[in-house]
Order: sequence, then structure tokens, then C-alpha cells
Amino acid sequence: MYDTPLTALVLSGGGARAAYQVGVLRALAGLRRKASGPRSQASNPFGIICGTSAGAINASVLAAQADRFDATVEVLTKVWQNCSAEQVYRADSLGVIRTGAQWLTMLSVGWVIARWRRAKPRSLLDNTPLAEMLERMVPLARLPSMFEQRHLHALAVTASSYTSGEHHTFYDAAVPIAPWQRSQRVAVQQRLTQAHLLASSAIPFVFPATALDVAGVQGWFGDGSMRQTAPLSPAVHLGAQRLVIIGAGRMQEPPGRVVASSDYPNLAQIAGHAMASIFLDALAVDIERMKRINRTLALLPEAALADSQLRPLETLVISPSERLDDIAAKHLTALPAPVRALLRGVGVGGQGKQARGTALASYLLFEAPFTRELLALGEADTLARKDEVLQFFGWKWVPGAERAERAERDELAQLAVSAKPPDLVLP
Repeated sequence: MYDTPLTALVLSGGGARAAYQVGVLRALAGLRRKASGPRSQASNPFGIICGTSAGAINASVLAAQADRFDATVEVLTKVWQNCSAEQVYRADSLGVIRTGAQWLTMLSVGWVIARWRRAKPRSLLDNTPLAEMLERMVPLARLPSMFEQRHLHALAVTASSYTSGEHHTFYDAAVPIAPWQRSQRVAVQQRLTQAHLLASSAIPFVFPATALDVAGVQGWFGDGSMRQTAPLSPAVHLGAQRLVIIGAGRMQEPPGRVVASSDYPNLAQIAGHAMASIFLDALAVDIERMKRINRTLALLPEAALADSQLRPLETLVISPSERLDDIAAKHLTALPAPVRALLRGVGVGGQGKQARGTALASYLLFEAPFTRELLALGEADTLARKDEVLQFFGWKWVPGAERAERAERDELAQLAVSAKPPDLVLP
């Protein structure tokens, strides 16, 4: 059974940056076990789970196994601890040549050359390995039973339609929920599939669009972070009474103006700036908007508040305390050689303080050295706010409830084995 009041988990997009989310979730699960004593580890603290892009994949894994939350978090942790780019996109020389090399050539030479027109590569990288992994890793067929047994109230993933230009929220729920529609935003209740996850995580230009059926009409969809002007809206429409929001980038930069270079920006720098606008800015703006509404509602008398359709929302926002671009700069050499060569063509290179284009690279760095550091950062950032987390959830810290580290690790390992989908072979 999920916890009450109805709490929504909102996971943003960000490619490989989504490893940070799992670090946060692992810390939350650990705090709950230690604070609550011998409580059922199958209990799901999030009745509503909403995800975008790579966050949609994390969200769907959690939702499909909502009856064993702690164990599923451990499965996700192991996947991110041991991931590699080859599990997400073709990183071999032939795969890169067939997609990225031809795509960049057409950008520079033009579409008028007949032999390139026949090839028509659709993206910088081929994400066929991700499609195959989603089939093994995300048992969405379990969702109906999760709803029926009240382990989950609703799951929502987002995608952006290249065909209609609208932003879509695809959701499934334990009960019928009336779809909503706003300017350039529509909601569709339907059975969710791995195709929805592939569409939601199709980073523009980097991964190809995915075909989805909406009301009997097929359209082409890409990353859900595009045109996502209100990332918190799905959770609110689905009935959330409070929100846990995990970002994939710093919400605020420290004071002071930092200029890394005065040189003219290369293509990678411009692309990284665009990615930040797509993946990070909308969430920060929506959180600020929500806080302003909360402050305004706090000023209203009770009678006026009762007449209003708006209601204050309690929120817990956790985002990286460090710049993930800077962390990525330390791990560029972990990328497969063909991918490094491809990215050098758009301006990614160097290492450490001399690295260039690290913002773009950080979304594609599905390599264990990078993702493990993000996992550790997510755990550390959450534990640093232990008191705030406990207060938000209403968990009581039980003196002496900490278990021996080795015993707890062994227990979680057994839980992870029991939660693992039958066809999932951990890396």
C-alpha cells in the first residue's frame, strides 16, 4: 500500500544525469528503514509517480514493481552502477558511422547530395540497445495488478509530438481520471508501453523519434522535456497532495559570474546550452511558480481559500549540490573511442578544467565512473538534509534503529534478487 497523504514523485529528464535520482531514492529508502524500524520494505511511499525522459524510465521501473519499492531501488542502483554506453546506444565504430558520421556530414555538406539523401540517418546515435533493454528491464505488464492491489495510484510519462507540436502526458491510473488540456499541452489516459518510454527519452537530434498512437492517429514523438512548460502539472492533476521533486541539475548557481572562455562558442557549447534549457530550466521555473502560489494562498482567509480551486502543496525538492558538467569533465575519457571521436567533431574535448562541451557530454555519459559518482552525490545530498526529509514524510527517528552495514547490505541484495524481472540480466 502506498503512503498517505497521496505523495507524488516527480523525476525530471537529463539522460545519464538521471543516475543522480537513484542515489536520492536509495538514501530516502535507507532513511525510512532506519527511522521507522521494522516496517514493511514492500510499502511504496509514492502513490503517484511521474517521469520525463530518462526520469520516465526510472519512474516506470519503480511503478511496475511498486509492491517491492526498496528492492526495486536496489535493482536500479545496480543497473546505474554498472551501466555502459553500449547498453543505451550503438557505440561501436560501425554504429557511429551509420548514424552520427552521416548525420554530421549532411549538416556540413547538405541534403542535396543524392547518396546521403538515400541514407537519411535520423539521429546522431542509434538507441536500439535501449529499446532492447527496456523490454527486459521494465515489466509494465505488472501495472494493472499494482493498481488493483493499491500499491500505486497513477503513473505518468511525458513526450513531445513532432507531428502536432503538442506536449503529451500519457498516464494510467487505478481509477478513471478525466484528461486535462492546456495551451499546447494535452493528457491521454492509455495503457503505457515501452514505446512510450523510448519516445519520452528520445533526446532531440541525438536519438530518433518514436511512433505512438493517440486516439487512433499515429504521430512521431521525442523527448518529453521539450515544450514541457509545467513539469509539476501532471502530478497535481492526478491528485497529488504533496510532491517530492528530484532534479538533474543545480536549481540555483552560487553568486558570482563565471566565464570559462571568451572564445566564440562551438557547436557542443551551443548544444549544451540548449539541452539545459530543455531539461533544467522549465522545472526550476515551475517550482518557483508553485512557491509563489503557495505564498499567495497563505495570505487568503479560510473562506476565500475554500472557494478557490487552488490548494497549497507541500514539496521536497532535491537537486545536485555540484555542477554535473564539472563532474562529467573528469570522465570524458570513459566514453567509447568512436563516440569520443564523434563528439570531437562538434567541439567536445579536453579534460578537467580544459574540457569543452561537457554539458552536452554529460547527457550521453552512460559510463560507470560518471554514473557512480552521481549516485554517490544523490545519496550525500539527501543525507545532508536528513532532518528535513524526516519532517516532510513524518518519519520518526528511532534511537538505535541503525543496523550493521554489512547485514543491511546483504538483506538488500536478497531483496534486489527477488525484485529483479525474470529476463533482466544485471550488467
